[in-house]
Order: sequence, then structure tokens, then C-alpha cells
Amino acid sequence: MQVTDDLVELNWQGRWDHITCFLDRAGPWAHPDFDVSPEVGMNTLLEICQVLVVGAGGLGCELLKDLALTGFRQIHVIDMDTIDVSNLNRQFLFRHKDVGRPKANVAAEFINNRIPGCKVVPHFKKIQDYDESFYRQFHVVVCGLDSIIARRWINGMLVSMLSYKDGKLDTTSIVPMIDGGTEGFKGNARVLLPGISACIECTLDLYPPQINFPMCTIATMPRLPEHCIEYVRILQWPKEEPFGEKVVLDGDDPDHVQWVHQKSLERAAQYGITGITYRLTQGCLHTVPVPPPRVCVCVCVCVCVFSCFKPLNNYMVFNDADGLYTYTYEAEQKEDCAACSQIPQDLTFPSSAKLQHVLNHLMESSALQMKCPAITATIHGRNKTLYMQVTSLSFLIDFSLSFCLVILELGLSDGQELAVADVTSPQTLLFRLCLKSGA
Repeated sequence: MQVTDDLVELNWQGRWDHITCFLDRAGPWAHPDFDVSPEVGMNTLLEICQVLVVGAGGLGCELLKDLALTGFRQIHVIDMDTIDVSNLNRQFLFRHKDVGRPKANVAAEFINNRIPGCKVVPHFKKIQDYDESFYRQFHVVVCGLDSIIARRWINGMLVSMLSYKDGKLDTTSIVPMIDGGTEGFKGNARVLLPGISACIECTLDLYPPQINFPMCTIATMPRLPEHCIEYVRILQWPKEEPFGEKVVLDGDDPDHVQWVHQKSLERAAQYGITGITYRLTQGCLHTVPVPPPRVCVCVCVCVCVFSCFKPLNNYMVFNDADGLYTYTYEAEQKEDCAACSQIPQDLTFPSSAKLQHVLNHLMESSALQMKCPAITATIHGRNKTLYMQVTSLSFLIDFSLSFCLVILELGLSDGQELAVADVTSPQTLLFRLCLKSGA
């Protein structure tokens, strides 16, 4: 490969010595397939590899810095958030003058200005705003996210991009995913090879179940104090805009928390619900802060995966709450994974079960953990929506009635296929309804 004049000018003598010592020689820890040759080296690293960083927050800032200093030149970063004052204590690419600006844009500007020759392309959008063609252009996707839902969506997109020939996986269609995560004094890093190793859905039960409430319950039949808080957060805040137009609810702002707390108490009083406290309101709105050193450790592991060494196989856990403790293990692929196994999932219920039971299972099952599933089915040759999350009162009434009906009363039968769409996946998942007699 010919090195351009611009590249020669930017690669002053000794600039990449700390990297080339790994790429230009073999060693006891090198991958068995690693072969030292002129084609494998800095030119390949700098010019060919396209990297997508998902998230430009605490993990994302560290990832961008480490990747750029490791020599990667073609980096894209996608993030939908803007910079808040509370970000400045740990997201070191941002300054006070940047408050209110898109994280992706500011992070890209900082890296491009600070590290000569590096080109970071920002995308101030949601990950769902791009289709398969966008994600196919990258050689690897590195996630620095604080959302399980976003991780699952990216995982679903990369799995959907796999192609098979004669029933065998075409390895050229694989886009590896490197995922890092932190919470408090704990962290983890993992390598996912879609179609080969365990995907996010395969190990979903490792994550704590997400507490989700159907919109019809929140809006029309609250029973728990959390229902009242969620009603204020989801419906009242955007409607009343108590702190100005388009001001986002901030769980770190005492005034915002106090407003939600007071409105939640008012709604709870209407339904005779007790138990709402300021502390509970904080818990429903607030996130757990992460000390910066833990972020550095997890990101370092994520970036080191790019080297000529054997890749992490395939899960690393880091914990320094009580001393330093870390270990790795191999998460195994599930044969009946809803995302990567391509095997239809069975949903088994008694014939007396209601649609509510199906919905609750989709959200509460440790293997599924859906957020707000929309269920459709083909009944008597016509496509019918059985449930979806809406805010329109007329639709809420209709779906609330269906919610309480027995499955058979909806026209469903044993062996019926249910198509379920959810924000956790870009694909619609198919399930097979298995009804058994008896209560």
C-alpha cells in the first residue's frame, strides 16, 4: 500500500513506536493466525479500519481518546444527547462553554483538533435513525452506552446483518461488537461476534430486570406509587413543561425532583395510593454515578481488544468496591436465543390466560425483558393489533379492554404466531402461542 504524502507528514519519527512494537513482531501472546508482514501494520490500522463508537458520554469520551491515540484515523461517533453541566466532572472532552451543544459534535471537534491526522465524524442522531446500510460500512462497533435497551438494539441490528449460504454463516457479514459498561464501582467489557459467540440477548438474564409498566396501567389504573411517578414523568412533564419549553427532566436537579414528587403525591391521592416519598422519586429518576478510574479500566480493555493478541473470550468483570477483583469467563450462545438462533420462540400459557399475562411475560421474563412490546397477529386472514403503547385516551380504552380479555376471546388459537415489536430490537420477533388446557 502506498502511503500518502499527508500521512508521511503526520507520522513523524517515533510517533507510533508504542503501537508498532505489538504489530511488527510476533510473541507468546499473539493470536495463532497473526502473521508479521508489511501488509499488517500501521498503514492498515490508520487507513482501512472504520470504527463506530456508540455513545459520547463517560465511556464514549474515553473510548474516542484511546482509539485516536492508538492510531485509528477513521472513527465515527453517534450520540443523541447534548452536554449538561453535570457531565463536566467526568466527560473530559467537554468544557463549560460547550453546555447545550451536541456531545458527538463537541467530542469530534476536540479529538480532531488535538490529535493530528485523526478524523472523527460526528452523528447527532439516535441509533435508530440509521438503517442497515449505515452500519455495514464499519469494521467494528464499540459501545459506550448507559442503556441496556440501546445495547440490545445495536445487537439486533448487527445480528440482522448476518447472511447465510447453504445454512452456513458467511463470516464476511460479521461486524464485531465490543461493549463496555460501568455502574458505581463495577464494570465489564465483552467481545461479541454475531452468529458465533453469545450475543446480548443470549446473556440478557445477567442484567437486572428492567422495571416497566404498561402505559394503560400508568394512565388509567395506577396501583403502585411507581405508577404515579411514571405518569408524571412520562405524561405530565412534557404536557405542562413546568421549567420552560423543551426543558428535559433532570434527575440531578432538586427543583425537578421536587416538582415530580409533588405532582406524584397529588395523583396518588386521587387513587388512594400511599408510599410516595422524595427518596423513592429520586430513585425512579436518578442514575448511579461512576468514578472515572473505573471507566478508564473498562475502556482500556475494550481498546486492547483491537491488538494482534487473542481477543477477549469473551466477558471481563471488574470490581473494586472492596479491593481489586477481576476475572474473565466465556458466555455461551443460547440455542434458542430470540435474536441470533433463528428459532421461533414458544410462549406457553393455559387456555384461560389473558392478554395481560402474555404482555407481563414479555416484559418480566429474564430472557426477554421487553420495554413496551406491541403485539400483532393474523386472525381470520386480517392483521390485527392486539396491544401497543399509546397515549391517546381512546386507544388506551380499547387496549385496556383487550388487555383483560382471555386469549381465546381475542380469536387466538393454539399454534398462533404472534409478531412482537419492541424498542429493544430493530426487528419484529416471531413467537408461537402454545395453549394448554386447564386453568
